[in-house]
Amino acid sequence: MTNKTPVSLGLLGAAGFMVIADIRVIDPLLHIIADDFKVGVGSAAVIVSAYTIPYGLFQLVYGPLSDRIGKLKVMTAAMAAFAVGTAACAFVPNIAILALLRFLTGMVAAGIIPIALAYIGDNFAYEERQTAIGRYLSAVILGQVLGGSLGGIFGEYLRWRDIFLLFGVVSFIIAALMWRVTQRLPKQQHRTSSPMGLATFKPYYQLMQLAIARTIIIGVFIEGFFVFGAFAYLGAFLKDKYNLSYLIIGFMLSGFGVGGLIYTVTVKWLIRKLGERGLIAVGGWLLCTGYLSVAAFHNSMLFILLSILMGLGFYMMHSTLQTKATELTPEARGTAVSLFAFSLFMGQGIGAAVFGRIVDNSGYIPCFIIAGVASALLSVWLVLPKQRMGFQ
Repeated sequence: MTNKTPVSLGLLGAAGFMVIADIRVIDPLLHIIADDFKVGVGSAAVIVSAYTIPYGLFQLVYGPLSDRIGKLKVMTAAMAAFAVGTAACAFVPNIAILALLRFLTGMVAAGIIPIALAYIGDNFAYEERQTAIGRYLSAVILGQVLGGSLGGIFGEYLRWRDIFLLFGVVSFIIAALMWRVTQRLPKQQHRTSSPMGLATFKPYYQLMQLAIARTIIIGVFIEGFFVFGAFAYLGAFLKDKYNLSYLIIGFMLSGFGVGGLIYTVTVKWLIRKLGERGLIAVGGWLLCTGYLSVAAFHNSMLFILLSILMGLGFYMMHSTLQTKATELTPEARGTAVSLFAFSLFMGQGIGAAVFGRIVDNSGYIPCFIIAGVASALLSVWLVLPKQRMGFQ
């Protein structure tokens, strides 16, 4: 195994940057989009679920497909389609069409970040992999930071629609650069020429026979459901509670990404000091502390620090699970990482829908309390000895 990849981590990171920025840009804009289309915040959140559910579902297709025809080909085609879908969001006349376009965009975006992680898994030895993934995630997390910030800027000073047009153009340029790289690569020899069909899902069934795989997949679903399901409403909460500008809300939400960047810079030190088990345990309790503090302490300035701590906690837990996922089936990493991403984003999509009902009926605070307690319980469950996760 080598750490010299035909495609640089920088180019892979640029693609991941755009995908995650496209997801997070909605956070500060949810309230203004709801107002624009004259619907409630909980109802407008359909655009969150419309993106994340197909993003998760289509992992089940892209994983085996990438193992079959090549990860770079799949990522390049997905990036080009993603660029078109994102740009088209700038011209929607109503919330229904926006939800449809977000569905289609999520469907193709599914073929980028998880496949890139599997590609990294193919090219980095396990002892180097978490650091390599950390470097890749630094670009992805930067997308999270700037996605929220740019959403706030466009919501406050420009039109929210224009951010999607900008993202579409930049994504098309990245797709073109990826295509140039794939054209210089030799023809790949595929291990099988069997048609795609029901047999495509057999590797998933085989993977789920492993106890460690079941724990990771269930764990990341719970993580997505509670952590990101509730996170979708933090921006609307800040607007309704403190009447802050969309610009300020965007910067505040970006603190989550800043926490992730702190993780990528300190990942080697954290692994050495805490080990994988400690990363999960501390990460879960940081998330718990953040959500419960948002619910208990009504201080908008405190939210900045809490957002950073929550981001750090999330990536301490999530990156550890992600690294484990890349080693579940080394002969079919695309399949394993895609099932991981499927579970995460299905959890996020369903969680956003469920928490939307809670917001409309009971307000924001119950959402944050539930998410905080669930995060702590998840970390405890994951590090229990009976899980036999093989943490280093």
